[in-house]
Amino acid sequence: MAVRLAVIASLLLLLPLVPPSSAVVLELHGNIYPNGHFFVTMNIGDPAKPYYLDIDTGSTLTWLQCDAPCQNCNKVPHELYKPTRNKLVKCADPLCSNLHADLGKPKRCGPQTQCDYGIQYVDGSSIGVLIIGRLSLPASHGTNPTDIAFGCGYDQGKENFNVPTPVDGILGLGRGRVTLLSQLKSQGVATKHVMGHCLSSKGGGFLFFGDAKVPTSGVTWFPMNRGHKHYSPGHGTLHFNSNSQPISAAPMEVIFDSGATYTYFAPQPYQATVSVVKSTLSNECKLLNEVKDKDRALNVCWKGKDRIRTIDEVKKCFRSLSLNFAHGDKKSTLEIPPEHSLIISKEGHVCLGILDGSKEHPSLGGKNLIGGITMLDQMVIYDNERSLLGWGNYQCDKIPSSKTLITSRL
Repeated sequence: MAVRLAVIASLLLLLPLVPPSSAVVLELHGNIYPNGHFFVTMNIGDPAKPYYLDIDTGSTLTWLQCDAPCQNCNKVPHELYKPTRNKLVKCADPLCSNLHADLGKPKRCGPQTQCDYGIQYVDGSSIGVLIIGRLSLPASHGTNPTDIAFGCGYDQGKENFNVPTPVDGILGLGRGRVTLLSQLKSQGVATKHVMGHCLSSKGGGFLFFGDAKVPTSGVTWFPMNRGHKHYSPGHGTLHFNSNSQPISAAPMEVIFDSGATYTYFAPQPYQATVSVVKSTLSNECKLLNEVKDKDRALNVCWKGKDRIRTIDEVKKCFRSLSLNFAHGDKKSTLEIPPEHSLIISKEGHVCLGILDGSKEHPSLGGKNLIGGITMLDQMVIYDNERSLLGWGNYQCDKIPSSKTLITSRL
């Protein structure tokens, strides 16, 4: 028996050591309409205090509004974060170099030697300084505090000054070296550079880090564009109602951006989409009439004889869109059914949640953003280990238990 055990032990030593799969699951709050944000509660500071952070796969830096003091700040749900001077990241620190490399801007060290930054978003800007703070993540036994670098934003731009917002800042989930997940991976806190989110059409959902939550089936995978600084499957062709001929004149460069509430198309595919939708309604559905008075940011709306309360009431009047991607012999399709492109406004109208990016956000240029509305009721996975994007239908209101998914390392 002793000999047999010794042989088994020797064989086990020859097996490769595979780290256990792990994941941390965080509950999301918010909705597409009327909130316009999906956000997570993160406990930051020592002692830890809660802050609402907008989950944004289009941004690399996590930041909070800070009392540094704050020059131009929005009205946020919680008291402004108060940094301490000895927690400022120095301009010469590699973290500062990585931040500016992520932002694509040259690093300039000022007389204070602190790591200053400026970020321009499609709908505003943020100026701040990079600091180190304590982040308390949920673990299998209580919480696991760890120090991370994040932005202390003290100027949100004059155009946004004093505007109420439901979030305290941004949770940067994009591709870069200073993202939260990149820092957790470099510190050995996270074992896999994999994350995903699930946004529920009922409101809320969940965000996860690690690969334990990734389904083994039912997911469409497609290679990321390695040369792109955002999460992009590259160029796709836009189709209407499963037609073989695309309605986009040329392949569209597509970016997955959870920080965008709606989906934004470049002018040509946007106009083509509006045209075919209106044509279908006029030919097949006499229940709806176009609204001439616009519903806030939603420019294309229809009204019925009575107030519309749910998309199910009018879904039969609309058709699906789809984006087809090809990379070598790999082909994948992102379906956009009516419920992933329509909004019921507070006026009781049904509105198209696909907008003209060139008018709403001129800085987008010819880019096309797949925003939160098109990600509803799908698990969207960003596998940076394999450079793959994944998506598949999922019940996003069913939040998995974190206790069964979090290992002692998280």
